[in-house]
Amino acid sequence: MQILVINSGSSSIKFSIFEALAPPGGDAPTVTPRSLFEGALSDIGEAESTLTTHATSTGAEKSAAKKVGIHGAQQAIDEVLKVVSGSGVPAFEAVGYRVVHPGPKLREHVRITDEVMGDLEAASEFAPLHDPEAVQMIRAFMARFPKLPHYACFDTVFHQTMPADASTYALPPEYAARGVRRYGFHGLSCESIVRQLKRAGEVPRRMVIAHLGSGCSVTALVDGRSVDTTMGLTPTGGVVMGTRSGDLDPGLVLYLLREGKGDRVTEVEALLNRRSGLVALSGMENDVKAIRAAAETNARATLALKIFTRSVTKAMGGFSWLLGGLDAIVFAGGIGEHDPQTRAEVVGGLGALGVSLDALLNLNLRRAKDEVGAGGIQPISSQDSATAVLVVPAREDQMIAVHVEEMARQEARS
Repeated sequence: MQILVINSGSSSIKFSIFEALAPPGGDAPTVTPRSLFEGALSDIGEAESTLTTHATSTGAEKSAAKKVGIHGAQQAIDEVLKVVSGSGVPAFEAVGYRVVHPGPKLREHVRITDEVMGDLEAASEFAPLHDPEAVQMIRAFMARFPKLPHYACFDTVFHQTMPADASTYALPPEYAARGVRRYGFHGLSCESIVRQLKRAGEVPRRMVIAHLGSGCSVTALVDGRSVDTTMGLTPTGGVVMGTRSGDLDPGLVLYLLREGKGDRVTEVEALLNRRSGLVALSGMENDVKAIRAAAETNARATLALKIFTRSVTKAMGGFSWLLGGLDAIVFAGGIGEHDPQTRAEVVGGLGALGVSLDALLNLNLRRAKDEVGAGGIQPISSQDSATAVLVVPAREDQMIAVHVEEMARQEARS
């Protein structure tokens, strides 16, 4: 089965076509999907957006990149539709979408119906940075490909294993009845990492996964199952992020709502989701590489990075205490996979727990291309470290293809 996967973010759209094969016997997990075509439209809303594509289905890899003038969500959707409908792009039989927040009603990955679309639209209030664009994307693709099955895969599903003491807020119970709880996010990333570790032969019993990118979270796992995570009701909470504040004193949020005039809820929402985090602390764009370069002479950039890495270290230290120690720390996401200095600074704060890096392994991390098995798992801890430290690529899109194939197979049997 060939599946188009759409992964839309606040300023980018990734799209991939996978060949996902059912395993012999039909009931085992899906064979690892093989990438046939990959593309990304990045920097949407900036002066120039970049469209990149990479095809592998012809036997010889072929890549292309070009600048395109994309200034809004609908233009971006139209551009992606044009690419995936064009000649030379592999055909697909189903479409799967990453949806950050399903709201309180949807608790599993699901085939999209009119009722599901209504639930997704209602859920947009929980993730205003991501869900509205995802809903717009889904409607456009369902209109273009009405005969294909369409599926929504949620970041929250992986965190359904969190116990009540990790998912419940200290609020009157009527709020929990309305869906106010800690959902957790980056679940597809975490699940893809656990899947890779399983295929390599072993999942560390007590583990934390730091997914560090534009959005950042730290998740605690026992035997590959989520037991706690830093994000809560929305993807705004937790550790410091690129444009998001992370955790704040609730009294500060009330202060922000009281000050000023006009629609304060909309203004504060934009402040906490789009104008906070590293961009607010550094006064620069949301680019850790540029902030690091500026930190050599810029005190604001230096402080921004210290606050960011400190928040991640604090989360890891707290989870280590919760789990009674850590067998492994995993770094993933754009920053986690590609910024050795962030990894070094985060782990440097865990020296009291006996965690240490091999400096050469950390700096000279190879760029693994293997999409099957353990090829992407790279140890960077020192030989005497009490905890293994690994870099593992987040393969959210591949995980979506796995779930879509499994749902389609179940439907075919029913």
